[in-house]
Amino acid sequence: MTLEHSHPDVAHEMAAHQRDISVSEFFLKNRHLLGFDSPSKASLTTVKEAVDNALDACEEAGLLPEIRVEVSNAGDGVLSVSVEDNGPGIVEEQLGRIFGKLLYGSKFHKLSQSRGQQGMGIAAAGMYAQLTTGKPLHVLSRVQGESTATELFVSINTAKNRPDIQGKKRVAWDHSHGTRVEAQIEGHYPRGRHSISTYLKQTAIANLHVTIHFRGPHGEQWDHECSCTDLPPRPVNVKPHPRGVELGQLIQMLNNTESRTLLRFLEKDFSRVGRKTARRIIRQADQNLTERSYPKRIAHRQSQALYRAIQTVPISGPRTDCIAPIGEQRLAEGLHIEFDASFYTVTTRPPAVYRGNPYQIEVGLAYGQAAGTHLELDEHGHIHKATRQRLNTTPELEHRADEPAYLLRFANRVPLLFDQEGCAITKAVMQTNWRSYGLEQAKGALPHAPLVILAHMASVWVPYTSEAKEAIAPYPEIVKEIRLGLQSCGRRLAAHLHHETRVSDEFDRRTHLEKYLPHIGVALQTILALSDDERERMIASLDNILHEKRRL
Repeated sequence: MTLEHSHPDVAHEMAAHQRDISVSEFFLKNRHLLGFDSPSKASLTTVKEAVDNALDACEEAGLLPEIRVEVSNAGDGVLSVSVEDNGPGIVEEQLGRIFGKLLYGSKFHKLSQSRGQQGMGIAAAGMYAQLTTGKPLHVLSRVQGESTATELFVSINTAKNRPDIQGKKRVAWDHSHGTRVEAQIEGHYPRGRHSISTYLKQTAIANLHVTIHFRGPHGEQWDHECSCTDLPPRPVNVKPHPRGVELGQLIQMLNNTESRTLLRFLEKDFSRVGRKTARRIIRQADQNLTERSYPKRIAHRQSQALYRAIQTVPISGPRTDCIAPIGEQRLAEGLHIEFDASFYTVTTRPPAVYRGNPYQIEVGLAYGQAAGTHLELDEHGHIHKATRQRLNTTPELEHRADEPAYLLRFANRVPLLFDQEGCAITKAVMQTNWRSYGLEQAKGALPHAPLVILAHMASVWVPYTSEAKEAIAPYPEIVKEIRLGLQSCGRRLAAHLHHETRVSDEFDRRTHLEKYLPHIGVALQTILALSDDERERMIASLDNILHEKRRL
């Protein structure tokens, strides 16, 4: 039916159906975007979001984090998930909004490294709980110095994206400070590489200062004690770098600034812009702009010229005290604690920039024989053949030499367990030519070796591929930085493998000589007319020469 023959009231009827969409309603219907697309994944995501919030809160308060995670069966496919921390607690007035409103938090507008970014994680877990079981989040929080804790039952009013508090009271709690959140969700207890236990153990690798206590629904439990008592350096909140600001954001900043002049605006509202640089930008922009131009009255055309000038005038790179990488020493310690191997290497790339945001890449490798596999020697001090065959296995990883390497991905100290194929880290590993470092690799695949590959990105704003924060977007500059880190570690691995090959070849040659020493002794006895005692001394002398060569 053509438009001219349509009913005249159709447009009015269509208009009557239009209405605002709450952000909560949107994510309620698209919960897969937040990582709640399956019962097993939802269980892990709930734990992840609560643990991330707990770690950020403890570190911001200068407290060594101690996290308790408990997962239990509540019957009929329902899991009870609780996460408790020893953080500073949350003031009563903020509890409802933090746990009962999407896009509410303190980290979105900050330019400093943190695990959370969008203010959706733990509130989204509560929304998933009320969607699948109808149960609100149960929150218990006590602030240092308060005599009692606040107990709160809260869900989300999805039509208005605001907290729906179903019960609140003050109660006694045997913790001087901290927060405990419990959610009853429709979920399955995941196992394997995507399990809650795997996530927590990988969290411990990147956060040696964290103590974790875990209790599972089938009686499993383990405790990880912190291996260092020094908190990571606290990232500094910085102002935006001019090169990271787009035109629309620049116009918004001009309208919202408290500065009375353009010169003052460029100096005070951006990082890395001094008076000399600000004046060069204004001169480059021209368009009748002066140092005393009033920012709120700058026209759109002048804003465009100012934006172009910012892109052309040389400006120092962004500050890097807003990010806090793990550090080579701690990264190596984390690999040693979790994986037994014969060779470890780590490297930290210099800070780099994408879209004006500073970031830093760290890479680590663990390869080969488990540390618990000791070299067994026979009575002559030679390596047993059976032991030598175990040199290239890592039993703890359940990997053989012909299986793909075990890849660990991190962003801001948080493990990334899903969407491995779409991640910048995976693409960088696959683009690296591991054959040049002595490993087997099919084209466009992970190397096949008893190898652990760890890569971490620290940034003020990690470019995740989705709100679920499961993978890093494969921007070319980020992939390149990761690949450079991998290549640096790969060269060290190649030197190690070359040394191991030399040792193995020497062992083979020595084994052949030792095998034929008695025959050589008999031949020399015949040729030189030696006695039996002289023959034995000759064989012993040759054997000593082999041992001397081995020590050299």
